[in-house]
Amino acid sequence: MPGKDLDDALLQHLQQNARVTIAQLSRRLAVSRSTVTDRIERLEQRGIIRGYTVVLGEEATRRRVRAHIMVNVSTGQSSSLIRELRRMSSILRAYAVSGIYDLIVVAEADSTEDLDEVLDRVRELDGVESTLTSVVLSTKFER
Repeated sequence: MPGKDLDDALLQHLQQNARVTIAQLSRRLAVSRSTVTDRIERLEQRGIIRGYTVVLGEEATRRRVRAHIMVNVSTGQSSSLIRELRRMSSILRAYAVSGIYDLIVVAEADSTEDLDEVLDRVRELDGVESTLTSVVLSTKFER
């Protein structure tokens, strides 16, 4: 299996189950364990694999409240605003986007009251001109 094809197959298997063993990957991909180990190490060194994580199940996430916050950013404030957002543990991710808004920020909290506090904190940050928030009611699917 050529290098890029092997890398793609490894990434696909690891995304489905990051706990899959080297031996299992070796059998599934019909290559040696040392080849699997070497390819994974290269993917990590190149920054293609940045880490391994736990994906919480519905039982754990059902109790959390998530929101997508669209943010208009003042000119020249993007870098400092993103630094501040990164410091907030309730902010899961931020995307730079095209369109009416500059950022989409994903926040999560234990309750609607806690989420309200997070939203207040975001709106008070320097560089935030305006926001529009959508609270996630349910997840239809995730990959």
